[in-house]
Amino acid sequence: MKKLYIPALVAVAALGLFAIALGTTRAIKVVTASRITSPRSAPSPRSAQQGSSAESAADDDDGAPKVIRFASNPELMPPFLVNDVEGNVRSTAEWRGKVVIVNFWATWCPPCREEIPEMIDLANRYKDRLQIIGVSEDDDATPEEVRDFAREAKINYPIVMGSDGISHEYGGVPALPTSFLVNTDGRIVQKHVGLFPPEVYDREIRALLGEHVDTPIETFVDHGEIFLKNAANATELPGVDFAGLKPDQRRLALKRMNSENCTCGCKLTIAQCRINESTCSTSEKLAAQIVHQISSARPAASAAR
Repeated sequence: MKKLYIPALVAVAALGLFAIALGTTRAIKVVTASRITSPRSAPSPRSAQQGSSAESAADDDDGAPKVIRFASNPELMPPFLVNDVEGNVRSTAEWRGKVVIVNFWATWCPPCREEIPEMIDLANRYKDRLQIIGVSEDDDATPEEVRDFAREAKINYPIVMGSDGISHEYGGVPALPTSFLVNTDGRIVQKHVGLFPPEVYDREIRALLGEHVDTPIETFVDHGEIFLKNAANATELPGVDFAGLKPDQRRLALKRMNSENCTCGCKLTIAQCRINESTCSTSEKLAAQIVHQISSARPAASAAR
């Protein structure tokens, strides 16, 4: 079944009519653990959201953020060796020394189509210093059909067919398009979900290539913003107030939030859901309940736990 996308410019009640009227829409985060997703509220169109636990700095006039943010604990890009839709063997080992963008997309996804010319432009401008690899999430299309689409769109970077295995290796793809930014050492330093201004990628690429950029560069510890499995290391969660808890109570609350699943249908833990989609009212309520239960428990009962 296809991943869902939702236009970001309208209220939920008007989504269907807007999509029909305009055709080209913008994507938002959609919570998922594998292939099926549930919609949440939309970010601003072309927003420069950063995959960081800290709030993003205000945007410049061109829509790009005033601060470039990279993970300080980046993990290696999951390796794969597959044939692209043209029949050529593609290996992640070949791209070491280049900046890499792993772009998850689909032919049926309007925001993905809107993004393609920008990816083509980036590939043209940075040539052999940048490798873009498109991972098609087209469940209902053959490799030949995806190849024909790519040729018609004049895509100048390789396209491989996605699979549950590849998506799982990248921690689950929350929505389309989703792009992972990889440094020249082969480590993933950022994840962008949805459409972003091309200036965002341009500045990040130049920074990773060691070129001068006017934008300050900051780092953040990945506590699930890139790989959801790292949510277990988080000491704070979006929208969760731990202020009334003692250190041992906070650890217990976080342990429960990382072991108990959210019931919104996302198939994620409560902690992962809070990080993956901070507007989820279900995980917000469940987290608040856990905090309340622990804070109101008798000291003896708390110690027994």
